[in-house]
Amino acid sequence: MEKRLLIFFTFFILIGVSSNAQNKVKTKQRVLFLGNSYTYVNNLPIIIKYIATIESDTLITDENLIGGYTLKGHSTNQTSISKIMQGNWDAVVLQEQSQLPSFPDETVEADVFPAAKYLDSIIHVYNPCAKTIFYMTWGRKNGDNSNCSFWPPVCTYAGMDSLLNLRYRMMAAQNNAIVSPVGQIWKEVRETNPEIVLYQSDESHPDMAGSYAAACSFYTTLFKKNPLDISYNYEMDTSITNPIKRACKKHIYDSLNIWDYTLDPVAKMSHTLSGKTANFSNLSTNANSYFWDFGDGSSDTSINPSHTYEKNGVYKVKLKASKCDINSYDSIEIIVLASGLNKVENNLFSVSIYPNPSDNNINIQFNKELAQKLTLYSINGQKILEFDQENINKNMKVDNLKSGMYSLQFIWLDGTIIYKKILVK
Repeated sequence: MEKRLLIFFTFFILIGVSSNAQNKVKTKQRVLFLGNSYTYVNNLPIIIKYIATIESDTLITDENLIGGYTLKGHSTNQTSISKIMQGNWDAVVLQEQSQLPSFPDETVEADVFPAAKYLDSIIHVYNPCAKTIFYMTWGRKNGDNSNCSFWPPVCTYAGMDSLLNLRYRMMAAQNNAIVSPVGQIWKEVRETNPEIVLYQSDESHPDMAGSYAAACSFYTTLFKKNPLDISYNYEMDTSITNPIKRACKKHIYDSLNIWDYTLDPVAKMSHTLSGKTANFSNLSTNANSYFWDFGDGSSDTSINPSHTYEKNGVYKVKLKASKCDINSYDSIEIIVLASGLNKVENNLFSVSIYPNPSDNNINIQFNKELAQKLTLYSINGQKILEFDQENINKNMKVDNLKSGMYSLQFIWLDGTIIYKKILVK
């Protein structure tokens, strides 16, 4: 079963981080924390708020934090649900009980993942633009001795911590959410600066440095700013706080996408033409609002609009697909003709000239609806004749031209230019 979960996790790593749509980071954010003692010990939300205030950001918080509580408990807790339903949250932080995500697969699949999904769904019903952030906790200092006998993988810090890391990433991937990788920061600090005391004497709850590491992780995750610039040190020496900031810089700020499984909107469209009426199919994903620019001064906000053009021509159609403050764009050029001909199937840009050479008249076979301008040049580039779209004639007299080679330039409505040689006898 563990192997299957690892394969699942790898799959989401490959597809979960995506999209080049841009998201503006707010300098003022409202965040709800749902968790237990790992969040309320040392008052983690207040530490994050102090950091934000000193860095000229604003953090407004609320919380429901109950000792030993699980996500399943929060999913049925009326206070937690009511706070989610208040709405207007920019982010909701979900922290599971400290041991549960490291338990055997069947326990996690029954007691952790469904509760995480339910809470995430409620969050987005009442807060459509909110981010769900999973608070990745850490392995106990010397492993989980209380559960070691029935589940050996948690007998050591490394074993327990790796399972927590995996399961929190999976929760984020399953729910298109974000991870605040506090456990990853603890691991880095333990390895590089083992003298820093992260744990209280119970070898589980965070000491001051541990809560500071969590606060720096959340600040970097929320505001996407370089943690090395954080000036608030929580009344601790820089020999403690600087390694923590460096760990956050290395594992979060320098690789924000690794922890972000949210799906940005992707704009995409197709169309069909019937005469001068274009019918558009919206193939966009992860968007909830749309703006169509039809290229002739008209626009629409429907999902799958139709539009009738007044004139033949080439039009650039643009689609903006949006989700909250994130936008994605797609555009296509369409050729509108009364006949509704297909450009590719009918080779609309083809030109045939006969007789060539000629000493009298020449016939020019081309699609007049697509031609913008027709110009005749001498072999040395001198302009001799020019016709705009309304005056282009498919028959041209050449008996008044001197014998020699000439060049006929076609400019199409989409800007394409081609040349054809004419020999006058």
